[in-house]
Amino acid sequence: MNLVLNAAFDWIDNNSLLYAAINKPVSMAPKKPAAPNGPVVQQNLGKVAASVTFQDLIKTPFDEKLFEFYATSQLVKNTNGVETKFGSPAIYSSVSVSPDKKYVLIKRIDKPFSYLVTAGGFNSTMMITDMNMNTIKVLAKLPSSELAPRGNDNVLNAPRGYNWLNNSPATVRWIEPLDSGLIKNKMDFHDAAYILAAPFTGGPRELVKTPERMFGVTDIVNGSFFVTEGSRAKHRTKMSRLTADGKMEVLIDRSTDDAYNDPGTPLSEKNKWGRETPKLLNGSQLVMRGTGASAKGDLPFLNTFDINTKETKQLWRCEEPYYETVTDVLDFDKMIIVTNKQSQTEQPNYYVRDLKNNSAKAITAFPDPQPGPRGITKQKITYKRKDGVDLAADLYLPKGYDAKKDGPLPVMMWAYPREFKSAADAAQLRGSKYTFTRVGYGSIVFCTHEGYAIMDNTEFPIVGEGDKQPNDNFVDQLAWSAEAAIDKVAAMGVGDRNRVAVGGHSYGAFMTANLLAHTNLFKAGIARSGAYNRTLTPFGFQNEERTYWQAPEVYNAMSPFSHANKIKTPLLIIHGEADNNPGTFPIQSERLYNAVKGHGGTVRFVQLPFESHGYAAKENILHMLWEQNQWLNKFVKSPNSPYVK
Repeated sequence: MNLVLNAAFDWIDNNSLLYAAINKPVSMAPKKPAAPNGPVVQQNLGKVAASVTFQDLIKTPFDEKLFEFYATSQLVKNTNGVETKFGSPAIYSSVSVSPDKKYVLIKRIDKPFSYLVTAGGFNSTMMITDMNMNTIKVLAKLPSSELAPRGNDNVLNAPRGYNWLNNSPATVRWIEPLDSGLIKNKMDFHDAAYILAAPFTGGPRELVKTPERMFGVTDIVNGSFFVTEGSRAKHRTKMSRLTADGKMEVLIDRSTDDAYNDPGTPLSEKNKWGRETPKLLNGSQLVMRGTGASAKGDLPFLNTFDINTKETKQLWRCEEPYYETVTDVLDFDKMIIVTNKQSQTEQPNYYVRDLKNNSAKAITAFPDPQPGPRGITKQKITYKRKDGVDLAADLYLPKGYDAKKDGPLPVMMWAYPREFKSAADAAQLRGSKYTFTRVGYGSIVFCTHEGYAIMDNTEFPIVGEGDKQPNDNFVDQLAWSAEAAIDKVAAMGVGDRNRVAVGGHSYGAFMTANLLAHTNLFKAGIARSGAYNRTLTPFGFQNEERTYWQAPEVYNAMSPFSHANKIKTPLLIIHGEADNNPGTFPIQSERLYNAVKGHGGTVRFVQLPFESHGYAAKENILHMLWEQNQWLNKFVKSPNSPYVK
């Protein structure tokens, strides 16, 4: 029985599947030498190769052998369960059959392997073969991504985004930078898209050039295309229509942070080749599905957007007091859709809706999967911080709680900061107050059963308008958001401002440590799987594209490790032993723990065995919940705690 690799597979027809399979027993894997391999030498001969802080990389010649053994696979055709070998074994990164089923687009990983980037960034070859694996065309030899310049809008100076056009029998398209991959280079056009049609004997044809970084090209009908471009650094995106005669017309130009004016995502249907292509009603109307953010919260919608007139018409929208999303369209002509509907008191179930007849029929009746949280109340609360930015949070209160009778509760605040280029966009309301309360392993809503008021999804926007960078006053903005949140629940009479804890996961953990280092607002903190020393992520982190050497004062000011001597509020640190998320090395938590301990702070460090950035094992999840509960009850809940003023 072969092991199928999900990274490389595609349908040839209804009965045949092409995929890469490992067909070597594990017993054949190379054995680790008893003695060291000798020195490991790396060098760079003058090339700029700024590296992201990836983990689980190749580190030794033995790692190279292991990678080659486990990654090498044999392409096979599986027809009605019968496997036939297809070509020779190699390391296949992707395999895609052309719409007409006559050619195969292959990305093959080549040696030498990199010690600085993950396998997706190794040297590779893009090629086209026929269905007998004979090479028809080598499209490109792609260099290692370790040479890619740092920065949100910079790219490797090489072709990227190879794929088949879905409305052509066998035409491949890709994108190339015209600015050597550096967005700072002054150019009229930064990217160009090219196409090459079967039999692939001629040169590629330039399809379109864009003044900003190109994100993608999608073919629609009659030789026309949708072209998306924009700037991740500026939080902008633009979608245009490229007509058959080469004219570009802007359809949508917006801030990616502007949730209220998000037009949604075009839906697609299978064409004659069996490929997904954008659906156009009446030849010009895209069917758009969106989250429907509004001042009332998220009210998902299904709209049409006319690419000729740019007119939007509403087909359907969720109605209060429900949260209902479109999951599929069964019939575009009859406008029959499938939705998932829920409310605060009704668990999610699926419905078939006939939009033309305005009827709905439930097709599932799932029982309540988690009876425990029933009775917990939820509301979306809004408030304003000192710089005028409107904020929101999901407030959960225990079953049967009465503020007048029971008085203010201890508060647990959970959050994850997000960067914005506009204060107006940051102030928009996101999420819905009408969702059915369910908890995952990482949820803090469990604490309502212990008598806490929970502020979940507490907004901590970091705003940098114009030429300002959001992180230039990161700590101040954290403090403003925290103060506003505490003031709100205290004013409502449901939260005791002298018994508030804060916590978060990953970047939320980083936020938590910073708040404890720079404010006296909290009685305890919980930081899970975080990074606390930004000098260990010197080539950027999150959406910060400046390097440590370009903005050392920002890196130092934002690193709670640099201010560990100020962390006197009790801090619980939790981290997975095998965390392989870029930047959040387990040593980040180990070093912060030692730094806080070394300055006499109250701190506890829990390392969960075998866990990565998120946690999966039942034993570890239950232990995490126990640790959190004990920590909060000891330092926050108890009125007799010495930390309660």
